[in-house]
Amino acid sequence: MSLLLENLQYAIPTFLFLLTLLVFVHELGHYLVGRWSGIRILAFSVGFGPELFGWTDRHGTRWKFCVVPLGGYVKFFGDDDAASTPDYRRLETIAPEDRARSFLGAKLWKRAATVAAGPIANFVLAIAIFAVLFSIYGRAVADPVVALVAPGSAAEKAGVKLGDRLVSIDGTPIATFDDVRRYVSVRPELPITVRVERDGSAIDLQMVPQRTESVDPLGNKVEEGKIGIGTNQEVGNFRIETYGPLEAVGQGALQSWRIVTGTFDYLSNLFVGRMKADQLGGPIRIAQISGQMAKLGVAEVLNFAAVLSVSIGLLNLMPVPVLDGGHLMFYAVEALRGKPVGPAAQDIAFRIGFAMVLMLTVFAAWNDINWLFG
Repeated sequence: MSLLLENLQYAIPTFLFLLTLLVFVHELGHYLVGRWSGIRILAFSVGFGPELFGWTDRHGTRWKFCVVPLGGYVKFFGDDDAASTPDYRRLETIAPEDRARSFLGAKLWKRAATVAAGPIANFVLAIAIFAVLFSIYGRAVADPVVALVAPGSAAEKAGVKLGDRLVSIDGTPIATFDDVRRYVSVRPELPITVRVERDGSAIDLQMVPQRTESVDPLGNKVEEGKIGIGTNQEVGNFRIETYGPLEAVGQGALQSWRIVTGTFDYLSNLFVGRMKADQLGGPIRIAQISGQMAKLGVAEVLNFAAVLSVSIGLLNLMPVPVLDGGHLMFYAVEALRGKPVGPAAQDIAFRIGFAMVLMLTVFAAWNDINWLFG
């Protein structure tokens, strides 16, 4: 609680800025591809509820900012609501010449492209932000050479020695020390094979990362796997790697992909019980971290924005009705069947999807409350 109060003057404006940016970019993806596809757009909203201010453009689209800044939507001609729930009865009342300009009356590939454009826009934003940061600041790296082995750790039990250079883990090449941390952190209590280079020879060592709970530099509790090794300047060769524009874009795409794979690793560990669900946070946790990032500087805020953008894009691609991924799932079924899923089935699915999203929201809020007062 004290952490949030300390950062309150930074947390609220930074959180609102980040949320507005990410929602705007996501909905702009829907809007641009929808316009390109010839679909009429009735409203572009950042936020929900009563309108604070807005304007209507020459195409008849109402651009508005609303009271509750926790999301947004693009409403297409023919939509029943802001979630783009299909209204087949209304489609029948639309004049034939206008049906092609409605979302439901558009060709399947146009609907799919318009829906997919939102999450894709979030991924593009993340790659762009990472690319800018890598171009300006470079990236701090260290060689994966062991300078410390913690007593009683998984590494010590496996026989890791000072000066060992980690070459690969489970066949995955290791180039930097951060690669080790990234791979091991999401595999607590899961056997791994670490190949080290020692005196010119390659040695395979079997070990099991220990589950640890620690506090990160920002004061947040983190649960992860560790094998108990460290490095230093003498053997790790700490340095800043710089990148040209094209290299920076490639590194931005790689960093975004790492967030995606890390998310799936966490979810799989969560499913089998190797990690706790209390690390799933909601708006309160995001606001608190936003405030901490703001105190550290613009670069940290942008880095956090990129991480959130990937997370939002990935979340929206989940095959849950009411989310973009749910719509794409229905379109895939429609492509296979040659006709849309029936209105009754879609209505039931959207109700179930809404309930799932609501339960996840409540669960994340409960985690936030426990974290806030715990």
